[in-house]
Amino acid sequence: MLAKVQTGAVIGVDAIPIDVEVDVVLGLPNVSIVGLPDGAVKESKDRVRSAMKNSGYEFPPRRITINLSPADVKKEGTLFDLPIAVGILAAAGVVSSDRCVHFMVAGELSLDGGIRRIKGALPLALAAREQGLRGIILPKKNAKEASVVRGVTVYGVEYLHEVVGFLNGEKMLDSQVASFEAFDASIEEEVDFSDVKGQEHAKRALEVATAGGHNVLMVGPPGAGKTMLARRIPTILPPMTFEESIETTKIHSVAGLTDEKVPLVRVRPFRAPHHTISDAGLIGGGTIPKPGEVSLAHNGVLFLDELPEFKKNVLEVLRQPLEDGKVTISRAAISLTYPARFMLVAAMNPCPCGYFASPTHTCTCTPLQIRRYRGKVSGPLLDRIDIQIEVPAVPYEALKEKREGETSGEIRERVVRARSVQNRRFSRHRKVFTNAQMGSRDIKNFCPLDREGESLLERAIAQLGFSARAYHRILKVARTIADLDASEKIRPRHVAEAIQYRSMDRPLTV
Repeated sequence: MLAKVQTGAVIGVDAIPIDVEVDVVLGLPNVSIVGLPDGAVKESKDRVRSAMKNSGYEFPPRRITINLSPADVKKEGTLFDLPIAVGILAAAGVVSSDRCVHFMVAGELSLDGGIRRIKGALPLALAAREQGLRGIILPKKNAKEASVVRGVTVYGVEYLHEVVGFLNGEKMLDSQVASFEAFDASIEEEVDFSDVKGQEHAKRALEVATAGGHNVLMVGPPGAGKTMLARRIPTILPPMTFEESIETTKIHSVAGLTDEKVPLVRVRPFRAPHHTISDAGLIGGGTIPKPGEVSLAHNGVLFLDELPEFKKNVLEVLRQPLEDGKVTISRAAISLTYPARFMLVAAMNPCPCGYFASPTHTCTCTPLQIRRYRGKVSGPLLDRIDIQIEVPAVPYEALKEKREGETSGEIRERVVRARSVQNRRFSRHRKVFTNAQMGSRDIKNFCPLDREGESLLERAIAQLGFSARAYHRILKVARTIADLDASEKIRPRHVAEAIQYRSMDRPLTV
């Protein structure tokens, strides 16, 4: 007897529909799985056999052929266990075949018939909605995550016998419904900018960076507070929209990083990989490529501490996502594109010992060591970092100050106002959302300078030794400062402030 069950395969951040076709015929007992299954899918026949027997169902002692269609798509993971089990039971006449085709089924089986959590529940629910199915049956621990998809009914199950009873119309299952009221509620942040003592210049630079979506490099001695500042950047970024949350949750769902209790990623991601990470870990990789840190930081912040300590090949692969907002990973069998639109925040010491030009500590590095250390960060990468600031050590007077500085909420209000100006400015531009993403033509249209501003910028390039590549970066940052100032025109003071944020472009004097 032939039976068919609907399921899906997660490819990249999307799921494609997969038909699990099961044929049970007379012959020597044997189970054959075809359709490009990986090792985990091939092993499912053993898990299915034990799960069925321990759930009180007979495993047919016949020749069983299982086809995963379309056959030219690689199938991986354990989510095929449950649809295969349901397909065998349907082919054996235990489950109603007519009801099977109206639901998408996915889940990993344990040997006692329990159903375990899987990766990619959100993309599967989206695929079920696109297919026009009545609903999706998946592990109970994935139900909240999948329920954020409007227009599809989600049934969470814990055991195989629950699925059989439901498909036979003998048992009712409660459908999972997401509460979107919780999405609109305010989020209490664990950290706040008011915790940072001193560093007013750095705080202002980070406000400008978040307002315009600019990448930032902080240079300063150990203990200056670079990491502390970086960890508070998500608290001043604009709140995530529902669409951004769905987009971000899809990536985290595929990577298996979603929280069972929280259906949506509502807080902007903050990813801080160690400098020993490989290029595959940063960008993504594998036989079937999985998302890396740049994609997990999508719509959030990617923080690279001790920037020169990262391997050169690892830093160089950042160029494409920084330029395009996405990363394409190609393998012999498949090529996948993951979204990777993030704000890069990097930190480094001014020299190997960390105390070059420090008024309180003696630097022990030679001029050659300092140049080699700074040379580990290539020019093309620096070219993609709009704001480069020096973060000096915090003086004792600032540390003992009892008065708290501005809160993250107060700074965020100004950032949101500046972003709304940019939304109106680029409303007709499909690829540009912030000032940092402007191209040459956009800069020409939206960043004109008056005579005094042009003269100031010309003197800065001549006297401070700025390279030509810094010209457009300064204009972009000046545009953002003007937006924060609610000024339609870029004033000379805006240009002057933007010039201060190019510390790494100045010639190094040792």
